[in-house]
Amino acid sequence: MLTKRIIPCLDVDHGRVVKGKKFLDIQDVADPVELGRYYSEQGADELVFYDITASYEDRDIFIHIVEKVAEAIRIPFTIGGGISKVEDFRKVLMAGADKVSVNSAAVKNPQLIKEAALRFGAQCVVLSIDAKRNNSGSWDVYVKGGRENTGIDAIEWAKQGQALGAGEICINSIDTDGVKKGYDLELNQKLSRLLTIPIIASGGAGKMDDFAEVLKIGADAALAASVFHYKEIPIADLKNYLYDQQIPVRRV
Repeated sequence: MLTKRIIPCLDVDHGRVVKGKKFLDIQDVADPVELGRYYSEQGADELVFYDITASYEDRDIFIHIVEKVAEAIRIPFTIGGGISKVEDFRKVLMAGADKVSVNSAAVKNPQLIKEAALRFGAQCVVLSIDAKRNNSGSWDVYVKGGRENTGIDAIEWAKQGQALGAGEICINSIDTDGVKKGYDLELNQKLSRLLTIPIIASGGAGKMDDFAEVLKIGADAALAASVFHYKEIPIADLKNYLYDQQIPVRRV
């Protein structure tokens, strides 16, 4: 059985790691390179860096930070935000990243997923989906940092992303983001049953049991920010807890 992964998420805004709730009330946290190095040493399995305003501000990705992170850490990491064309994948991978996450640009041009997967391999392509529950009981896809509702069904979009060649789906619940009351278990369970590629659950971790719940119902990895950034849950302690819960993890 493949081990489940614990992935700290570092939202970067103009060179600094930040964190908010439901994509609002953004607060400064730390330097991305130093925080990335810390997590690498603490036993994180992977890291994700999102340039959270690149797409909204229509600017280039932070290649200088990617290069510095690649020098500082010894675990795989993913870069997202501001990725709009296949050439952006090449730049980010050449700078040292292991995977590239696409969100807004893939919604605008789904063939970007296919083109990137064919050129660099599906393992390099992560489709990130920001989903928010609607009045009908399903979930809509949001883009541009959670600012714009596309009206696209999140479940159907994830299925399409897999068909186009994405190697992983990172599903972030806007409803639970930063609230620390648990992941959206219904959403993650539906996706894990429908898809054959790995699912990364994002949005809502507040206690160790939240990680255990979402990993037990089918998520392949659990991504979190606040509880790690503010040292509320040490990664080594979390790994030991999950191990005791019979969840296969790479222990520190």
